[in-house]
Amino acid sequence: MDLREIKYGVELECVGRTRQTVAEAIRTVVGGTVRHVGHPSSFDPWEVTDSRGRIWKVVHDASLTSVPSHLRAEVVTPILTYADLGELQNVVRAIRKLAGSRCDGSCGLHCHVDASAFDGRTLANLAKIFYKQEELIIRALGVTPERLQRYCRPTRDDFIRAIDRRKPRTREQLNRLWYGYHNTAPVRYDPSRYGLLNLHSTFFRGSIEYRGYAGTLHAGRVKTAVQFSLAVTAKALNARAASSRKRKANGQSDRYDLRVFLLGLGLIGDEFKTCRKHLMANLAGSAAWKNGRPTPPPAPTTHDTAPNSQAEEHPATPTEGEQPC
Repeated sequence: MDLREIKYGVELECVGRTRQTVAEAIRTVVGGTVRHVGHPSSFDPWEVTDSRGRIWKVVHDASLTSVPSHLRAEVVTPILTYADLGELQNVVRAIRKLAGSRCDGSCGLHCHVDASAFDGRTLANLAKIFYKQEELIIRALGVTPERLQRYCRPTRDDFIRAIDRRKPRTREQLNRLWYGYHNTAPVRYDPSRYGLLNLHSTFFRGSIEYRGYAGTLHAGRVKTAVQFSLAVTAKALNARAASSRKRKANGQSDRYDLRVFLLGLGLIGDEFKTCRKHLMANLAGSAAWKNGRPTPPPAPTTHDTAPNSQAEEHPATPTEGEQPC
């Protein structure tokens, strides 16, 4: 499956402006109407029904504790396609420029990707691919220690070991490994949801959630998050198998290692140039050389030993009757 064929949605957290102001900014891009739903009151949702009948939600988020309650906003997009990526970027620009919203350290960006094509084997592929490169991904996304401890926990070692032993083929088998039992009625706020790779969302709402992205209102970084999430998803669907051997990021060749990983995901060419740029921005090393650019050998020192070299350097004084050249 090509990454451009997979549907997705984005949850984008921002602060500093009311939910109504953010909703009105979204409407300037997508058209349609704005209304205050207000129910449930804990989310106090505003909705933008765009010109195509899709609903963009702006809701309260209790985790955004850096500002008063009425200035907290989480934008929840409708189900989008790859062709909508430009419109999504324009929405992000409108939220920043027209609404005047901003992101701080409490904000995050979550990308949900359609999981309908996955079975137990391909979900296992995804978990192993992500686990193998997780240290490098954490460095690339700049996930803070605080977020790693609470909202974006690394993939559990015991979960991956169980996958290697059991080799799940169905969703039900993968479900047992994820929860530790067969969970037939997942609840919204199950503790297992707070992972960099959230497969609880697969069983609760039918999507795979990538939670490691920092909150941003930079359109290029939002595009990067979507493209990277789609690429990892497509890789898992297309792979016959995957290795769970964890790659240790050494901090010296991270740019090179990530570049190799991104090329393996198919993020090649000008279409994904922005994606590669933003993902490698936080990393050390050279993208072209694993161990750094080789130092060229010093140029050899030449010693002119020709018999007449001294004569050429110190020509004789012309004798009487000779004219100098």
